[in-house]
Amino acid sequence: MFILVAGGGKVGSNLARTLRRMGHEVTIVEQDRARFVQLEHDFEHAAIVGDATELFVLERAGIARPPDLVVAVTGDDEDNMVICQVARERYGAEKVIARVNDPRNQAHFDLLGISPTVSATQTIMAMIEHEVPEHELIHLLELRKENLEIVEVQIDKSSPSAGKRVSGLKLPTGSRLISVMRAGRAEIPDSETELQPGDQVLAILEPGKEDELRRVLLKK
Repeated sequence: MFILVAGGGKVGSNLARTLRRMGHEVTIVEQDRARFVQLEHDFEHAAIVGDATELFVLERAGIARPPDLVVAVTGDDEDNMVICQVARERYGAEKVIARVNDPRNQAHFDLLGISPTVSATQTIMAMIEHEVPEHELIHLLELRKENLEIVEVQIDKSSPSAGKRVSGLKLPTGSRLISVMRAGRAEIPDSETELQPGDQVLAILEPGKEDELRRVLLKK
């Protein structure tokens, strides 16, 4: 694959190195000249200096080919939005991935249809929720293009679903249980699977159905 990476900071440079080791052709664009000097040393002709929101810079990087994938991982959310929009709408890039630095800007990426996006803050929060017992329902993954999300719930003794078969649960429309982890072993549940205290259950559902799912699995 030919992959264009916009942003040569720690995220972009490490990503580019990994992709090259995997055998992909990578061009990386960085506007900070001091940082670019190091990138040029590491990547030679595959490093381009300039602002990746500028058309002539993107064209020097080879965007007109177009790339199989454009990854915008600069430290500026507005720049990442512009880069992805230009790549798709002007140059016909079919696949883009954007970094979201401030989770409050996620709605803007969604409004523009830029997907998938990656937010380190949201990823770390999901990990924290997983480790903190008070969080009954944990958001693990959002599939925005498919309008679905994957969540995890922990069944305990007081859960109304404990001791019930999946077939006996009134799950909300647009949701499905996809995995039950018990004693360190995961299985795909079927209608006869009986939920037990201590089970970690993964469910896939439409956004907005979390409260309904929580009532069925966790709260009376």
